Amino acid sequence: MNSIQEKKRIYLKGIDSTVWEHPADRAALKALQNVPALDTVIKSILSPTVEKSIRLATLASAVKVSEKQFSKIYSLHQEACRILDIEKPDLFIAQNPVINAYAVGWNKPFIVLNTSLIQALDNEEVLGVIGHELGHIKSGHMLYKTLLSLLIQLSQLAFQIPLTGLALQAVIVALREWDRKSELSADRAEALTTQNPDTVIRSLMKMAGGNRLEEMDLGEFIKQAEEYQGADTISDNIHKLMNTIYMTHPFPVVRVLELINWVRSGEYDVILRGTYSNHRKEQNGFQDFKDAAKSYQEEFKKPMESVISEVKGNVEDIAKKVKEGFDNFTKKGK
Repeated sequence: MNSIQEKKRIYLKGIDSTVWEHPADRAALKALQNVPALDTVIKSILSPTVEKSIRLATLASAVKVSEKQFSKIYSLHQEACRILDIEKPDLFIAQNPVINAYAVGWNKPFIVLNTSLIQALDNEEVLGVIGHELGHIKSGHMLYKTLLSLLIQLSQLAFQIPLTGLALQAVIVALREWDRKSELSADRAEALTTQNPDTVIRSLMKMAGGNRLEEMDLGEFIKQAEEYQGADTISDNIHKLMNTIYMTHPFPVVRVLELINWVRSGEYDVILRGTYSNHRKEQNGFQDFKDAAKSYQEEFKKPMESVISEVKGNVEDIAKKVKEGFDNFTKKGK
């Protein structure tokens, strides 16, 4: 594998995450914040004790990356943090056959890379994945991402949370929809970290078809992405919505096309040229809203309307019942 020192990268001093964030991410987050029960549920569940419990569980079950443990990954981590100008969070390696990485926690977030991901990706690609997770942290995604993770775990346990199933699922669907949009922002942070969008696309191709890249072709994969985007009838869009509504990430072909379109727009090059400090600020709020609305489309509107309708007027009851379920979960775990 190639050394990270072979390529001289641009360090994006003082960069703000708003420079690269996808407008759909911002629009989805604003819609999510309109869900009546959400703030109350957050206060009920996401206490410092819960975050400490998550950290201790990871500390006990995974390997903490340092100069003496996974030293190559440690160097990649340092490099990614320097590029995106972010304070270095803790990084762990966890034994897991699923190719995945994630960040968790909100006051003091940390990153976990699964062993299967390290085995499937080369150094450049791992650097990008670390940058992807740093992008989530720098964009302030971690509060809602951690909440979603906890709610999914609670909803899947054998005991039933004393909360109407429809209301709980509605909140989860809303969080998932925003979460998928947040991945589009993190993909951009990943490209800025590697400073080679092809590296990000290679990683996504491996996610879709395995690590035998010699059997795949970038041009053909892009055509496949364009074919998916071109399926735009009412029936097609209904199927797309139903296929993605419970997914954690957008489909790889969608992510590839979104990233390519961003690079083609010129914004990627503007940032790497170092003229990013006023790039986003120069856009007034109305223009930013128009961009977000255009990107977001109707696919989120109906799920959000059903969420608001389901939980409206029952905020305190929902929060109370979710907290009861969480308390029962912690008691059973003792």
